[in-house]
Amino acid sequence: MAGSAAIIGAGMAGLACATRLAGAGWRVTPFDKGRGPGGRMASKVVTAQGLCFVFDYGAQYLTARDPGFVAQLEDWERQGVAARWPAAGGDAWVGMPGMNALVAHMAAVLDVRWSTHIRALRRDADGWWLTHDAMTEGPFDAVVLALPAEQTADLAAPTDAALAELARANPSEPCWTVLLGFDTAVSAPDILSAADPIDWAARNSAKPGRGGGEAWTIHATPDWSRRHVESERTSVTASLLRALEERVGTLPVPVHATAHRWRYARSGKAGIGAYHRPDIALAACGDWLIAPRVESAWLSGRQAAEMLLA
Repeated sequence: MAGSAAIIGAGMAGLACATRLAGAGWRVTPFDKGRGPGGRMASKVVTAQGLCFVFDYGAQYLTARDPGFVAQLEDWERQGVAARWPAAGGDAWVGMPGMNALVAHMAAVLDVRWSTHIRALRRDADGWWLTHDAMTEGPFDAVVLALPAEQTADLAAPTDAALAELARANPSEPCWTVLLGFDTAVSAPDILSAADPIDWAARNSAKPGRGGGEAWTIHATPDWSRRHVESERTSVTASLLRALEERVGTLPVPVHATAHRWRYARSGKAGIGAYHRPDIALAACGDWLIAPRVESAWLSGRQAAEMLLA
């Protein structure tokens, strides 16, 4: 018999779980504290000095090896929201026109409650109840935590100490990301290999379907990001701009330059797929339960759904 589920977190894992449950006839309500689709697959368009820049500032691309996920990406490709990016590897894909297009496409057919920060859970004889902004909603037959490990631990602790302990044992790495827009082309390869403090640097405007001005994204290494996690954005921007210049030579003065701090960027890797407590109808999914890849998030979400359906 179909049930009802609250999915807390509407990123790739949560939406993959919600899509599978909804397809099986469940009444599914995803909640997310963000204002719209993206999360760690965030993209944005910035206009500066008359130029338009398209930035992916979370995941830069994704890879597909599992046959089910390959089939999903090929379907998204047919629908015009995904494309291969050979420059990053033979199995590399990007969202179109930004990385967030994939989660936006998934969310469009679901009743996602954006800007809704779930702060507490409780279970009684009627089911699960969720508290947000001094309001309580429910009951739901099941709850799925589709969040980074740190946030999973906080929400799970009052009702499932084992899940909270598992989440705390698989913490995320932080990442500082710098977005640079130039009014002239930068003389450099589209993708630069990692060399501390730069973990990744790429010309976002070279990705399929992007267009716009000369847009560059720089991810700092986890170690550098950890050491500078509380630094000011201006100093982080200056440091990583200088590091890029040391790699490629003198750069034009950027017309747009900013930094974004990801406290929970690269996930841990518990290696268990997904988590399920059938006795209390609680599940958890996310890349941290497998390994730090977008594909892992999708697979984990699907596995959590199958556990609930079983």
